[in-house]
Amino acid sequence: MTLTLSVLLLLGLCRSTISEEPSSSPNSPNDDLTFQLPMPNYETKDFSSSGSMNNLFKMVQIFLHMVQPNVFPKDILRELIQKKFELSMDYGKPESVVLTLQVVQYEIGILLCAILGLLFVILMPLAGLCFGLCRWCNKCGGEMHQRQRRNGPFLRKYYALTLLVLCVLMSIGIIYGFTANNYLTTHIRKTHKLADSNFRDLRTLLNETGSQMNYVLAQYTTTKERAFSDLDNIKTLLGGDIQEHLKPQATLILDDIKAMAEEIKETKELLLLVNKDLWELNKLIEEIYKSLLDVKSDVQRSVKDPTCSIPSERAKCNSIRMSLGQLDHNINLTQLPFLDKEIDRVNGVLQTNLSSLVQMGYNSINNIPERVQNQTTDIVSAVRRTLNGIGLNIKTIKQKIPIQDKLSVFLDRIDNLESNIYHELPRVEKYESYRWLGCLIICCLLTLIMIFYYLGLLCGVFGYNQNATPTTRGCVSNTGGTFLMVGVGVSFFFCWIFMLFVILTFVIGANMEKLVCEPYQNKELFQILDTPYLLNKNWKYYLSGMVLNKPDINLTFEQVYRDCKDNKGIYTALQLENIYNVSERLTIEEHIRHMNAEFKKMDLDLDTVLLNEEGRRNLLDFSVSGVEQIDYDTYLAETGKPVTKVKLLTYASGLKAQADKLPPGDLKNSLAWNVKEIRDIHFTKVLPVEPELKELHSNIQELQQRGSGLKVKVTNIVDSLDSTQKFITNNLPSIIIEESKEYADIIVAYFERYLNWVKISVMEKIAACKPVATALDSAVDVFLCKYITKPMNLFWFGIGQATILLLPAIIIAVKLAKYYRRMDSEDVYEDVENMPMKNMHKSASQPL
Repeated sequence: MTLTLSVLLLLGLCRSTISEEPSSSPNSPNDDLTFQLPMPNYETKDFSSSGSMNNLFKMVQIFLHMVQPNVFPKDILRELIQKKFELSMDYGKPESVVLTLQVVQYEIGILLCAILGLLFVILMPLAGLCFGLCRWCNKCGGEMHQRQRRNGPFLRKYYALTLLVLCVLMSIGIIYGFTANNYLTTHIRKTHKLADSNFRDLRTLLNETGSQMNYVLAQYTTTKERAFSDLDNIKTLLGGDIQEHLKPQATLILDDIKAMAEEIKETKELLLLVNKDLWELNKLIEEIYKSLLDVKSDVQRSVKDPTCSIPSERAKCNSIRMSLGQLDHNINLTQLPFLDKEIDRVNGVLQTNLSSLVQMGYNSINNIPERVQNQTTDIVSAVRRTLNGIGLNIKTIKQKIPIQDKLSVFLDRIDNLESNIYHELPRVEKYESYRWLGCLIICCLLTLIMIFYYLGLLCGVFGYNQNATPTTRGCVSNTGGTFLMVGVGVSFFFCWIFMLFVILTFVIGANMEKLVCEPYQNKELFQILDTPYLLNKNWKYYLSGMVLNKPDINLTFEQVYRDCKDNKGIYTALQLENIYNVSERLTIEEHIRHMNAEFKKMDLDLDTVLLNEEGRRNLLDFSVSGVEQIDYDTYLAETGKPVTKVKLLTYASGLKAQADKLPPGDLKNSLAWNVKEIRDIHFTKVLPVEPELKELHSNIQELQQRGSGLKVKVTNIVDSLDSTQKFITNNLPSIIIEESKEYADIIVAYFERYLNWVKISVMEKIAACKPVATALDSAVDVFLCKYITKPMNLFWFGIGQATILLLPAIIIAVKLAKYYRRMDSEDVYEDVENMPMKNMHKSASQPL
């Protein structure tokens, strides 16, 4: 019944979950657009028994393999199922006879054991009756007389030891019985909890399926919002990407042109400064030379004084006269032409605002994102409408795939099944209590027999006195023998009942283990059910015919169980694509084509001119403005000279020293005044001019640096400008096409990713049927096999072991009791030849 219930449970779920059309597909989250389907948590865990009990169960399995070594009879079972297990049908037909013989051949080991057990059941009571009558007639050891034998002590010890070993082995079997009985009862009590957890898991599966479906459909909103966000951000995503292709090279050349524009302005300022300084210094230096010329003329007049005619003073005056050449001109700035022509040319260049033209180039690059946004407004609106249309189709999926409706029907069946099971559970528990009590009585009776044997051995061994004769044995020894005989009597009285119970449980348990539990674990049971045309003559595959109404589709119980065990979705497990193909139905190819068509309509006008022809001519004009052709060497040579040939203070000091050597008079006074004048010229005129002259020299050097290679620099800039402009002109259309395609692919990929996730969710996540496999395992593998069959097999194994060993134990106990009980007569020896004479005490012997 349990097996049938389990199979019906699987079939019922299969049938009720065939919802014609689940939805589909893989989950490939990307970046921050990820999907994670919430999965329910189930209570029922895989059953695992303790290691010690497993070892006992395996021991019984080894015994069963010895008794029944035949492989699982698939062919026999198929024939029996086809005949609906009615072997009596057409019994005279050869095929029925052959089938019967095959069944007998497969069951030969179990049948032989059962027959031996039945012989035990029949013969043991008869043997006990005969044994009792025989002893009543003072036969079969019933006479209370013990003959003396030479090997008597050895036989007594041998019998005692043998009985002890047998009792230990029987005790082990009884312990197996107690353990199995307790294990079975304990786990049967867990059945209610096991059923509760399985039904809760099944309800969770049914109830969560709708929530999962709603969650999957709701994720379309997330996908659409992400796509809308990218559409709103087309300025950055598309325009920015296009800009990034152009900006590095364009910015580099525009920066060079902008620097050149600044250099033109600075060059003009420098030319003006040099020109101004040149004019002012020319004027100041002329004034210095005029003042020095006046001083020189005055000194020349002074040295014509009569004092210089004196021979002693003539040399001094001549020396002064000869030094006057040091006051002549040292530099001549008048020979340096002014830079008015160059200034005029640069001013002509500056008539064009090159910086403004460069800024226009910058703007043409920086405004690409904004221009893209402005030119794609209509396309973005059209794509939005398409995405909203996809959303309407997605919302209809739940109605097209009515999983929840089908599962709600199954929920009613689950309720009925649960109510039936809970209705029967009290009856099962009631019968289980009877079984437990019966097994406990059997174990207790066997334990009672063992107690008699153990007490007999204990009293017999410790109460035995070697010096006592059989007629003078002590009370303890005699009690031991009595216990042994009581044990023998109880054994005869109950052993056939024990064996009858063992036969019954052995036949049922062994066949359950070999025909249900083992083939269920290795899936051979499913292979039987999957035999074509077995369960329905018109259907090749029964499950596909029942679930899909297409019996030719290879849908098997084994495959469904395996998929559910792997926690795959009902859609995949039951191959529901044969009813409603999600991969074909759940597609947006038409919408994708429409979106791609809209994106292909993008005709972006992003013509970018870095510098127009006017700016280009402006650069070339600057390169020929004459700044590079100025004779900088001449300017630098003149401006690099000192203002005077000699330092005026040094000259004035020397002149004063010579004047001091002259005698007092007009000459000396005149020269002293000239010294004062020279010093005044130095401090008031030469010193202020020297820094200005150095600054002029520095400015000319800077101007030379700016003008050096000017034409080459401008030519290189113009060439780079032409190259960059050519790159932009030639590559911009392909860049626009490539980036537009990538942008469109991103938008489309969101929905392809979402639909793939929907497909994989429906196929493998939604309504994942592991609770179904768990429920089937709980019914068959756990409840039927591990809760009932295996402990029941261990019980008959232990009790059977103890019952079978009762037979030799009875024989040994009867023989051993003779050595412990007090006899009514004994053998005595009166002559040397040890001729025995029987003691003539006529006490009535009492057979057991």
